[in-house]
Amino acid sequence: MRMRATGAALVGALALTTLVVPAAQAGAAEVETKITKVVVNGGKDVVLGTRAEKTVTVSLTATHPDGIEQGRLYLWHDDGTGKADNIVFANEDWGTCTEIDDTTSICKQTITFDPLLTPGRNEHAGTWRVSAWAMSPGGHDTRHETKTVRVQRASKLTVNAGPEPVTKGRKITTTGKLTRANWDEIAYKGYADQPVKLQFRKAGTSTYTTVKTVRTNSTGNLSTTVTASKDGYWRWSFGGTTTTPAVNATGDYVDVR
Repeated sequence: MRMRATGAALVGALALTTLVVPAAQAGAAEVETKITKVVVNGGKDVVLGTRAEKTVTVSLTATHPDGIEQGRLYLWHDDGTGKADNIVFANEDWGTCTEIDDTTSICKQTITFDPLLTPGRNEHAGTWRVSAWAMSPGGHDTRHETKTVRVQRASKLTVNAGPEPVTKGRKITTTGKLTRANWDEIAYKGYADQPVKLQFRKAGTSTYTTVKTVRTNSTGNLSTTVTASKDGYWRWSFGGTTTTPAVNATGDYVDVR
């Protein structure tokens, strides 16, 4: 079951998660159950649009001389003070653990992000923390900051270059727009004041070269002019930020005569 929790309810949820270890395991600090690795979404950022859900795989690797019995993970967003203001639990209560050998197992779960609920607000884009818990017959290991993962607002980038065709030596005007998912308004909105590269690829080649960098205006729009010299493709390229992924526009061909 997944849910979004805030305020006191969230603090309670976090506290409960740290206390789900059976009483028999209390005081077992001398037993070395260790979480050695955590992976979220194959090591890639989680990118969300405005409506579509996304399910990712999370896993932990843990070890103990007597083997690993159970494992579980969840993700939470730090409000800037070390406290959680949003949380998303795995779809399964417990992970499916697969033995690597007699002492070590990998436990996997799935987590579903719904942009309308988790994260649900623009302020929750960026770095999320991963909490993991593993239990063995002889002890447990609980870690609330084993790893971080970026949860980002999906981006889009358009381009239009012209006139087409154009006489060599004349000016080409290239326009476009950079937008990203706005979870507050459930729509794509312009991404203001961002550096975006204008790039060119000569016809018959496969590599783009940066010509200049232009910043988006207050509504995410882009516009610049260059001198026409060769047939080829023009595109905009955005390098991304912590909250928004990199994106390239599809190249627009201009015939120079």
